[in-house]
Amino acid sequence: MAYADEVFIKMCRDIIDNGVDTTGEKVRPHWPDGELAYTVKKFGVVNRYDLKKEFPALTLRKTGIKSATDELLWIWQRKSNNIHDLNSHIWDEWADEDGSIGKAYGYQMQVKHQYKEGMMDQVDRVIWDLKHNPYSRRILTNIYNFQDLHEMNLYPCAYSMTFNCTKNKDTGKLVLNAILNQRSQDVLAANNWNVVQYSVLVHMMAQVCDMEVGELVHVIADCHIYDRHIPIIEELIKREPLPAPTFRLNPDVKNFYDFTVDDVIVENYQTHEQIKNIPIAI
Repeated sequence: MAYADEVFIKMCRDIIDNGVDTTGEKVRPHWPDGELAYTVKKFGVVNRYDLKKEFPALTLRKTGIKSATDELLWIWQRKSNNIHDLNSHIWDEWADEDGSIGKAYGYQMQVKHQYKEGMMDQVDRVIWDLKHNPYSRRILTNIYNFQDLHEMNLYPCAYSMTFNCTKNKDTGKLVLNAILNQRSQDVLAANNWNVVQYSVLVHMMAQVCDMEVGELVHVIADCHIYDRHIPIIEELIKREPLPAPTFRLNPDVKNFYDFTVDDVIVENYQTHEQIKNIPIAI
């Protein structure tokens, strides 16, 4: 059984059975037909994934690992806020006529800040610290920039990554761990998508900094299932989990900016039938 499936099933069951229903409350999201999109929600969900043991891709339905990686590289590597630089259509609803999503996500990643060591953006600072000061407790990114929120077409959901190094006592090598902080998450549409892409990021950062991969801890403040998604989730979590896939990166890549989606190699990824045409609240 894939551990990611185990976590997902337990989380969904807890939200549906014990969560708070927002029906009738003042909410912002709505469905494309104009009806308000209510949720059942839990506060402060925390899931841990040991990336040394297995790659946390769902088998209950297929997660588009290559597409998730492409979005990750769009934000962290290309540092773009324009959907024309992205090879999927997941951001189309939030883009303007020029393709921009405003001063969000990749835009924040490319802004340079002054450090004692010189001007660096957030991604380059993370890599610099991991290579030069790996036991620092200050290795993090944060794209929830209050002064730019009014110019973002969507406030960042996954807004912060904190990196922390430990050591493998057996090998003597540094181990890279990370915490993904998310203010809000649509469980059906985005949960495993985010888990997969930030797991890929931890693998990439570990490889280019000559470290072993460790844990990804996923912290979700408002973890919710939309009302129209509940029947889909109920059907999904009745499925029998399959074995986890195997995952590796192209070992020849030593520079984060050289990674492409083709350097992500996933094998033996068996899944149940995909669920299509999932309605997305906006």
